[in-house]
Amino acid sequence: MRNSSDHPGEEDDWRSVYEQMLPRVYYFFCYRVGDDCLAEDLTATTFEKAWRGRKRYRKDRAGFSSWLFGIARHVAADYFRLRKEDLPLDAVVEKASDPPVEEAVQRASDFERLSVLLLRLANQERELISLKYGADLTNRQIAHFVGLSETNVGTILYRAVNKLRAEWETEG
Repeated sequence: MRNSSDHPGEEDDWRSVYEQMLPRVYYFFCYRVGDDCLAEDLTATTFEKAWRGRKRYRKDRAGFSSWLFGIARHVAADYFRLRKEDLPLDAVVEKASDPPVEEAVQRASDFERLSVLLLRLANQERELISLKYGADLTNRQIAHFVGLSETNVGTILYRAVNKLRAEWETEG
């Protein structure tokens, strides 16, 4: 039985791939840009580009998820390249949230705090964390995407997570 995520040619296959990959691509962008609405827009752009370019996908070169995350990485790079203004960390506006459940409020607060801490990391560290924890990719898959060794990816992730942990505890 063929895995639809390896060869999305038919519309039914595409729907299945979309449902399977949507959360991973969305969370990749959440970690990458730290803004839910922007993550949704960039996710939509990624799937639109993938849909339009689906006939160019060659399964003999890479798995579908690798191809799709290649598109997502380019969409992120385009966003950051075209972004006209860089806001200082002090100007980051906290998002208003009014869910009735205290847990949801705490989770939103923690995510905003994490987003600010992620902005302090180097671009490469943010990208690797986005691929690891947002897109739920393995170090081997990440290494393939970014052209680093698997060991190097693991080392950078380890150091970046330790930096985040230390800053979280210091500022908490």
